[in-house]
Amino acid sequence: MHLRADIWVAAYLRRCGVEGAPAVLRRRGAAEAGAIFVKVDRLDGSTAVYGPAPQSELAERDGIDRLWMRLHKEPWIDPASAEERIRREMKFDPDLWLIEVEDRKGRCFLDLADHA
Repeated sequence: MHLRADIWVAAYLRRCGVEGAPAVLRRRGAAEAGAIFVKVDRLDGSTAVYGPAPQSELAERDGIDRLWMRLHKEPWIDPASAEERIRREMKFDPDLWLIEVEDRKGRCFLDLADHA
């Protein structure tokens, strides 16, 4: 069973702060079960966008509440491409959450699926 989205987001924002990576909530979604997306900006013109991994991936991981995957093939994309991907996701799911993290090291602080 997943933690509520709002509780997970609050904890993630705190984690980013503790790690020294400023993070902001850009869009608040459905409190109970909204999908969560994370944009990581390295502040050098490169970004990455992460979203929920397929549930089949999560079933293989014991004790992990949420599993993530990078939503593009390249390790890093330009900010305009990231924003376009986010716009497409918002059209599909208007109840999504969006968190933006600024970290020069490109850390996402997420449990990633193997293929991400």
